[in-house]
Order: sequence, then structure tokens, then C-alpha cells
Amino acid sequence: MPAALVARLAPYARRFRPRYPRPGRTGWRRWAPSGRQWLGIASTVIGLSGLLLGIAYAATDIPKDLNSYATQQDNVFFWSDGTPMARTGWVQRQAMPLKDIPEDVRWAVLAAENESFYSDAGVSFTGITRALWRTVGRGDTQGGSTITQQYVKNVYLNQDQTVSRKFTEAMLALKLDNRMSKDAILEGYLNTSWFGRGTYGIQRAAQAYYGKDVGELNVSEAAFLSSLLKGAGLYDPTLSAANHKRAVERWNWVLNRMVKIGKLSPSARAAYRTFPEPLKQNPLYDTGEQSDYLVELASQYAQDAGHLTAREFDLGGYQIYTTFDRKREAALDAVVAKARRKAQQAHPEEASAAHYGAASVAADGRILAVYGGPDHRKQGFNESNAATVPSGSAFLPFVYAAGLEHGAVKRRDAPREQVTPQSLYNGDDDVPVSTPEGPYWNRSGKKVSAHNDGRKSWGRITLRAALARSVNTPFMQLGMDTGLDKVKQTAQASGLLSSSMGPQVPALSLGSSTPSAIRMASGYTTFAAAGQHTEPYSVRHITRNGSAVRLDVPDARRAVGAQVAGEVTQALTDSFRSAHPGAAPAAAAVSGKAGTTADDTAAWYVGTARAVSTAVVVYRMDLAKSLEPLPLKGLAGSATDGVPYDIWAGAMSPLR
Repeated sequence: MPAALVARLAPYARRFRPRYPRPGRTGWRRWAPSGRQWLGIASTVIGLSGLLLGIAYAATDIPKDLNSYATQQDNVFFWSDGTPMARTGWVQRQAMPLKDIPEDVRWAVLAAENESFYSDAGVSFTGITRALWRTVGRGDTQGGSTITQQYVKNVYLNQDQTVSRKFTEAMLALKLDNRMSKDAILEGYLNTSWFGRGTYGIQRAAQAYYGKDVGELNVSEAAFLSSLLKGAGLYDPTLSAANHKRAVERWNWVLNRMVKIGKLSPSARAAYRTFPEPLKQNPLYDTGEQSDYLVELASQYAQDAGHLTAREFDLGGYQIYTTFDRKREAALDAVVAKARRKAQQAHPEEASAAHYGAASVAADGRILAVYGGPDHRKQGFNESNAATVPSGSAFLPFVYAAGLEHGAVKRRDAPREQVTPQSLYNGDDDVPVSTPEGPYWNRSGKKVSAHNDGRKSWGRITLRAALARSVNTPFMQLGMDTGLDKVKQTAQASGLLSSSMGPQVPALSLGSSTPSAIRMASGYTTFAAAGQHTEPYSVRHITRNGSAVRLDVPDARRAVGAQVAGEVTQALTDSFRSAHPGAAPAAAAVSGKAGTTADDTAAWYVGTARAVSTAVVVYRMDLAKSLEPLPLKGLAGSATDGVPYDIWAGAMSPLR
């Protein structure tokens, strides 16, 4: 029987047998397969593909355990002594039954992500083809997933963008679509998807962005929340102007899509013309406590230095060991709170717009304590990390260091000459600034000159004495002699950010730059560390479920010479001793300097003791009206015995 069957099939098989070169053909056609042969090849490929897919489908089992993406954990933050400081993430996920999620909300998501959800087989074959093409051609597998596939990825698979993961996702989606109802899949998807701001699930997203339960959302708000499924980092409008633009465009598109698929009437759509702006901050996250500012700093640093995406970090399970010193933090909080109460009693009108920023940084870069604001719920930005007001005369040490490091050029084509602490400069008030070519003229055609506090003239004065007594005029001229580019370079090498540096004009030397309290403290630690600078950092170690996470910790690098740093420290010690005699024992290594601005809009005190530098700034700004600093009007006291110094002394106590 088999032989007879073979004999009967042989004539047909011979038709598909390649014969090359093919008779009766010319040119390239002599070597091309015939139509029958192409048909045979195609049939074989399709048959084998179907067989392999069938085998793969049968061999794919739905996992019994959900993955970590469906079981978000806490992130735990620790003080520098190893004791717990704060937890985040434990209230950021709450499952909601589908019946409690309004139909408009469901269809907003379906219109945005998968309008054919209730009729498809759980996979998008065109989407898979497109994803595979992108993987081969451009190295990613984005796009084309149905809601069933996304749900499978959320709860069963990892987030790796690979062909194998995409194939497994499709097989699981097909099988899941046959075993679960569409409503059950949609419910699971809405409860496990990431919406940014540390939230998983539509219920927590509604609370995080609108401060309401999902059942209270209108279709306009739901359309915005659905846009976050494309990537909250790109569509949260509070993060950037570009995000806001994308969010509005996507929101409009979702609403229009709902009209197109018949799930929103044109008249109802017409009622939604104004973008539903979400809350500025996640109310689930804010406790209002000072620790929120610490968590904010440490979270950002952990993600940057640990190379963690926002999504990975929000999934939780991380133990973040910070550099924050619990005792120093408590002392700083207490002394600022005392200053606030005193200001409210003595200057109630001025105190209503008062702001206080403070930070303590160790010589090795560790951020030990910060004061970020009175209440994180009311003031989300961190005062210690805000580049808001000019540094004023607190910037003079960087000009001094630049002069000592690089020398000065006072005449055209003359070589640089050495600058020492004993170099004499004119300390009189209103001295015109000169360049090697002559007087410096501003754009208005006027000679530029500097002024001292109280318009006092000091005559010829050494640079060391000028820094100790905060005489401005010598340093504006020293900045010109040294070169404003070198002043800027020295300040940045010492820790100030280029983004906060003022214009490269003579006023740069008198503190037109706007560094944060953290950066000012970091800059002064450079002098205490013999000229070595270490970038400030707030996290020293991270683990996840017992395993260490690779963390980039900054290394020390040379900013200025050790001798230069020593000379600056000596002048700052003179400044502290002359302004506050008896405030510290004679043998104590304490240095510091007040900082004021010409327009009386900011008052600083920055100083160092026991290899820790603390910077304090006080200013006034009515955030409801503008971002322009207001005159202090006596709120910060005098230049030497003012509020910034009192806060600094309280935070650094005991001075020994």
C-alpha cells in the first residue's frame, strides 16, 4: 500500500522538484522557482508556523504567582545611624471592583488603549508584527499591545523589551482571553497599571491627581488619566511645559476618539473644552513633615545615582540608607521653627512672606541636615535646594580663592602677578572698576563702581582683612584682575552649579549668582577639606530585598590648592572671630561669614565647624504674586548678629 501511494503521488511531486536551469525560460527566469514551487514553499512555511504556534500555545502555562509589578512594596528610608526615617509606597495601590469604576472611565481607557477590547482575541497580530519589526530595525518593542497583553505584562512578566518576552506575552494573552471574562481582564488591568506619582491602579491615580475616588471622576478627568498609560513621565503636566502640551493634545485625542467610537456624544464632548488641570502634588505622599523634604532629596538622588527609572523605584522594595543625621536635623528644625515664631511676633506682616532655607554638608560631601520649608503639603519646593536669591557678599570667598589661585593681570600684556592675603586694594566706597585697558563702562555708558555696606570707605586694605570685614570694593576689582572666567571656574569647581551662576560682569564678584543653601554649604566645605571638593550626596547605600544596588558615589577632586584653601579658611576664621568674639573657644576651628545683598532682599550666614559647613538664607517672596524677592525690612536683623547667624549657631551648637 505505501509503495502504491508513493507511485500515485510521484508525478505530482515531480512538478515541485526543482529543475535548474529551467527549460523554456531565458535570463533570470531560468533560475527562479515556478509558481507551484512558491506555493509549496508557502504552504510548508504556513503549516510549520501553525504547528509551532499550536505547540507553543499548548506548552504555555499561566503562572500561578503574580510578579512584583502587581505586588508593589514599600520603600524604606533610614537615618545615617541605621534607624528607620520614613516609608513610602504602602498606600499607593488599592484594587477596585469593575462595578465601582464608572463606565465613562472604562471607555476613556479603552478608547485610548484598545477600543476593540471586547471583540478581539486578546492579541494584536499587527501590533506584534510592528513590535518585532522595531526590535529588528531599531532595538525596541514598543507599541501594538492590547489591554490583555498589557495586563499579562503587568502581572506575569517582567518589563524587558525583548522578542522572547513579547512572544510569551502573546501566548499568555491568547490563553488568558480564553479562560477569563473580558470584564475580569479589564478590572485586573485597571488595578495594576502604573499611572506615575508612585501610583498603581485607577483608584490611587484618581486620588493622586485629583484628590477624589475613581467613582467621582468625570469623563474629562478620565481622559487625562488614560493618557498617563502611555508614560507618566511624558504626560504628567506638572513636570514640564513640554509634558503639559503633550497631555493636552492626548486628552483632546482621547475625548475625540470616544466620540468616534460612539461612547461620548458630540454635545457632551462640547462641554469639555478646558483641560482638567491635576493637583500639583500627590496628596497621598505628603505628610507635611520635614522628613518629606528629606525623602524627596534622597529619592531623586537614589534614582539618579542608582540608575533606577521612576517606574522601578515606585515599585518599591528598596532600602535607602541616607546620609541625614537625625540629631542635626532635629536641631536645625527646632532653631528655624523658633526663628519663625519670633518673626511672626515681631514682624507679622513681613513674616507672612518669609522663607528660610538651610543645609549642613560634611567635608566629604554627605548632606547631614536640611530645612526645606514649613509644610511640604503647602510648599512643595525645597528651600534648601532652591536657587532663588543672590548669595551677595557670602560669595566673596570664591573671588578671594580665585585670586590666590590664579593671580592677577593689572596691565595690558603684563604677565600674571601673584596675589597674596597681604595684597593691598582700595577699600573706599564707590571706587570705579578698571580693566587692564582702562575703566569698565556698562551698556548705559557709565563707569561701573562698587559700594560697601553703609557706604563706608576703608582706604588701602589687605585682601585678608577685606574678606574678614566684608569690604566689597576690593573684591570687585580683584575679580576683574583675576578674570571673571576664572572666578566662575573656581566657584563651580568648589561646588556651585553653572546654572546658578550670574552673568559674567563685574557684579558676579559681589554675589549675583543664586546658589542653593546646599550648594553654598558644599562650596565652603571645599575650603575646610584643604581644597578638595566632593559633590553633595544624600544616599550612601541602597539594597533591594537584601541585594545591594550599584550606586555611584562621588569622588573628591581638586578644586583649589591646599594652601589657597587654608588662606581662605584663615580669613573666614578672622571674619567669625571679629563678628562674634567669645562665641567659640579660642582653640575651636570655627569659621564663617555673613552675606548681604545691595538691595536687602537676602541675608546669609555660611560657616564651618568640625568639618561641617552650614548655610542659612532668609528672604521674602510672595509666591502668590511673583517670584521677585522682596526687601527684608529688618526681618533678618543686622549683618553680623542677624537671624541667619542665630539659626546657624543653633544648628552648629556646640561650637568647639
